[in-house]
Amino acid sequence: MNRRETVIALAALGAIPLASLAKPMEKGRRIGLLMGSGENVPQQQANLAAFKESLAALDWAEGRNLKIDVRWTEANAIRTPALAKELVALQPDVILSAGTIPTATLQGQTRSIPIVFINVSDPVGSGIVNTLARPGGNITGFIHLEASIIEKWLQLLKEIAPRVRQVAVMFNPQTAPYAEYYLRRLRTAAAKSGVLTLSTSVNSKDEIEPAIAGLGRKTGSGLIVLPDNFTTLHRRLIIAAAAHSKVPAIYQERTAVEDGGLISYGVKGIDLFRHAASYIDRILRGAKPAELPVELPTTFELFVNLKTAKALGLTIPQSMLVLADKVIE
Repeated sequence: MNRRETVIALAALGAIPLASLAKPMEKGRRIGLLMGSGENVPQQQANLAAFKESLAALDWAEGRNLKIDVRWTEANAIRTPALAKELVALQPDVILSAGTIPTATLQGQTRSIPIVFINVSDPVGSGIVNTLARPGGNITGFIHLEASIIEKWLQLLKEIAPRVRQVAVMFNPQTAPYAEYYLRRLRTAAAKSGVLTLSTSVNSKDEIEPAIAGLGRKTGSGLIVLPDNFTTLHRRLIIAAAAHSKVPAIYQERTAVEDGGLISYGVKGIDLFRHAASYIDRILRGAKPAELPVELPTTFELFVNLKTAKALGLTIPQSMLVLADKVIE
C-alpha cells in the first residue's frame, strides 16, 4: 500500500478527519495595518472593510490564509512610534500604513518589512521614497493629493463664496508636517487672485473653535481644511465652529459634507484602500516595493451641501451643481 492509499484508509477508519483531505492546509500570511485616524470613525471602518473585501477577491481571506493586525493612532503623533514598534515586532509579511506620520515612523522602525502607504501627500519631499517611478527601499504606495489641488480648493471656494478676500488654512503641525507643501502653492495662486492667505495651525481640538471664531470676526474670510488625520478625526467640531461663525469652508473628504460641511473636493478615500490591496497582493506573491511605482490619484469627487450654503447666505452656481457628484439638500 502506497502513502496515499494509507492516508485514505486511515481517514476511513476515523484516524484522520475526512475534511483534512478536501483541501491542503494553506500557509498563512500576516499583514499589519497602522491607521492614522480613529477606530470609531465610521468611514475608517468602511475603508477597512473595503480593504479586506478587496483582499478576499484576490484570494486572501482573513482566518483562512491571512491574519490582519490593526493599530489605530487616533491621530496622535506621540502614540504612533509605540504602535509602529508593536507592528514591526510581529514581523508581518507586509504593512499597510495610512498617513504621512505613520509611514515615516514605520520607515524609522524597519528597512526590511515591505510597506504600502496611502494618504501620503508628498512622499518624495518627506524622504519616504526616492522617486515616484522608482521608490527604492522597502516602501511604495499611493499619493493622496498633489499640491496643485489646493489651487482647485481656492477656486471652488471663491466660486461658492465670491466675497472671500482672505483664506486661512487649518492643520495640525504635529500630524501634517507636509503643510508647507500645500501652502507654497496656495500663496502663489492666491496672490494672482488678490486673496490674502493665513496659516491657522491648531495643536489640539481645544484650539479649533477659537481659531475659527477669530476668522468669523474678519469680513470676507474663508477656510481651507487641510487633509490630515487630526482634521479628519475632529471634522464635526470644525464643521460646527464654521457654521456658528458663518465661515465658508472647503474640505477634502466627502464625509465632511455629509456631516454638514459646505463643500468638498478630493480623492475617494475608500478607493485608495482597494488599490492598496492590489499592491499588498503583489508583494505577498513576491513583488518588491522598490519595483512598484508610487501611483498618483486619477479620479476626484465633488460634494456640495445646499442646506449649509443657505444657512451661510450663499447661492451655489448652477455650473457647480451640474458638476457635483452629490448634492445634499
